This record gives sequence, structure tokens and C-alpha cells, in this order.
Amino acid sequence: MTVRCGVMIGRMDAFEQPVARLAALLLQRAEWLAVAESCTGGWLAQVLTALAGSSAWFDRGFVTYANAAKVEMLGVPETTLRRHGAVSVATARAMAQGALAHSRADWTVAITGIAGPGGGTPDKPVGTVCFAWAARDGGCQAQTCCFSGDRQAVREQAVRQALDGLLIRLEANPVVA
Repeated sequence: MTVRCGVMIGRMDAFEQPVARLAALLLQRAEWLAVAESCTGGWLAQVLTALAGSSAWFDRGFVTYANAAKVEMLGVPETTLRRHGAVSVATARAMAQGALAHSRADWTVAITGIAGPGGGTPDKPVGTVCFAWAARDGGCQAQTCCFSGDRQAVREQAVRQALDGLLIRLEANPVVA
């Protein structure tokens, strides 16, 4: 199921508050985060590491723009890419799980999509972005969103959706004392 998600952010400092919340939650739990990005090209990692002290909770980022990079760096099965395409929840899940396998992270998020201006199809129009959030001690959840706007707007909304999804999942899984 694809849902319309997100709102235009407008300013980069709009990311500061959710990143600070995310950092506080990860530090409280003594947990690590890794990201696997395609269409956002490292923007999520940049937003996360813009916060001073992020080295205490941010492990690494994988920018796997090409399919070969998804396979080589994250272990995404070539059959998944052939069967479902790079922009699919199956690929997003494989990216998130691959980021867990290739890092010390407790949490990962993966982003893969079509930011435009070209590349869309009737089934996957420009603005289609697939996400997956995975926890080392839990499952992997995925979602597809369809964002509007130009390339910059789609990528910005995708970064915000990834952050919001992480916050939702961390807040839903409180620390067990």
C-alpha cells in the first residue's frame, strides 16, 4: 500500500528538533543507528551528523545509489532487485537488514525511491519512496509513500519521513530496566 506522506519542510533547521529527540532516545538506551540511503544520497546521514556529539550514537551510513552498491555493500539479493525493483518495500527491507548485518547498529532505516524529475512509471511515479526500519532485537517494518514536488522536495520529505519513522519506533519500544 502506498500512502501520501509528508509536508514540505522549507528550512534545514527544521531537522534539528527531531534529530535532537532521536539522539536523546538513542543515548538514553545506549544504542546505535546506521542508515542505508539511495535516492537521498547521504542527506539523512548529513542531517544526523550535523548534531554535535552524534558520534556517540550514529555508527555509519551506506549510500547505495546503484543497484550494484546495494548488492555489494548491503547484501541485497539480486533476485530481489530483479523481481521487485530497486524502489520497493522488499528492497528497502533488504537494505535495512543489510545495514544491521554490516554495522554495530541496533536500529537502521533504509530509503529508496524515485526523486525525479524522470524515472517514474505508471506503477511507480516520481515521488514514490520506500522505507524500512529495522531493529536488531526486533522485526523490520516497511512503508511506501508518494511525495509531491520537485526533486529537492521529494528528497527532503523522504529524510523527514525516515526521521519520523525512527522516532515512532523508538518511542514505541521503551527501554527495559
